[in-house]
Amino acid sequence: MEKLVVNETPVRTSRNFLINNIKLEGVEIPNKLRTFDSIQYFSENTKLEKLDKKVCLVYGNGKILEDNCNENSNSSIKLNINKKDDIKLKYNFDDNNLELINRLEINANSDANIVIEYKSFTDQKCFHNGIIKINVAPNVKVKIAVVNLLNNVSLNFDSFENELSENADLEYTIIDIGAKESISNYYSNILGKEAENNLETVYLATDNQIKDINYIAELRGEKTKINIDVQGALKNHSKKNFKGTIDFKKGCKKAVGDENEYCMLLSDDSRSIALPMLLCTEDDVEGNHSTASGKIAKDSLFYIMSRGIEYKEAIKLIVKARFNKIIDKIGYDDLKEEIFKEIDRRLD
Repeated sequence: MEKLVVNETPVRTSRNFLINNIKLEGVEIPNKLRTFDSIQYFSENTKLEKLDKKVCLVYGNGKILEDNCNENSNSSIKLNINKKDDIKLKYNFDDNNLELINRLEINANSDANIVIEYKSFTDQKCFHNGIIKINVAPNVKVKIAVVNLLNNVSLNFDSFENELSENADLEYTIIDIGAKESISNYYSNILGKEAENNLETVYLATDNQIKDINYIAELRGEKTKINIDVQGALKNHSKKNFKGTIDFKKGCKKAVGDENEYCMLLSDDSRSIALPMLLCTEDDVEGNHSTASGKIAKDSLFYIMSRGIEYKEAIKLIVKARFNKIIDKIGYDDLKEEIFKEIDRRLD
């Protein structure tokens, strides 16, 4: 079986960076699936509609996975949000629903708060390949959280794509904790004047988990903004690649782009690679990027443990404190509690 090459950077870098893409061996991509019928949906004002058209991506996780979504999806949903709404959409993987290939198109014509969760209720291997595409209308504010709580033998592919009109405001929160291999590609087309996108992510990898994160933002409108904040932790033999690209296109005068990624290394065997990039074809713009990784400070550990807290519990407290600012953006106490419990369990 050939290697599956996915999640390529928009600009190729030197080969010795080992980050232009990720190559996965032994991946069997399912097709001809029965309907995924373990879905929970909650909304007051927005109906689930069937998505019939293909979803074409600018980047995504590659043609093979994009074609798989368009040709073999077993869940294709469209949400036309025309009245302010709170929406919850949960995909529950169980022994009878192990494989999900989903397409979700969201047309936000009114403010909305959206939560999407993928969770395993089985110890069997689950497969997820999904696309979420959001179009935000002028002067509309959308908050969306996507939570990955799949078990540690599963495979997860996420492709996110956005288009923001004039004065649109999109707050995106991604909680990436589950799956043995979790590959995520995020592309934002910040098109309209004074449109703004805030993207905040938490990732946690333990054992032999792999996280490959590729975030791309193109600023086109005047006075547009992108802010990318990624906080993560690695334990045991886990590995993470972070690729963040902010591209200032011609016409985006006075645009601002910031990206920051920080990784806590909880063991000597974990591996973190990061590649922040700024591209620019316009003057009078502001771009900033930073990335760092390191072990938890000994003085912080000493301070907590001097209060009678054991080492393992002290690590959990420090990790959750670092993640809390982002997780708190979700706004649903029950889901936040569920996420923190999952972090505790995986750090035991």
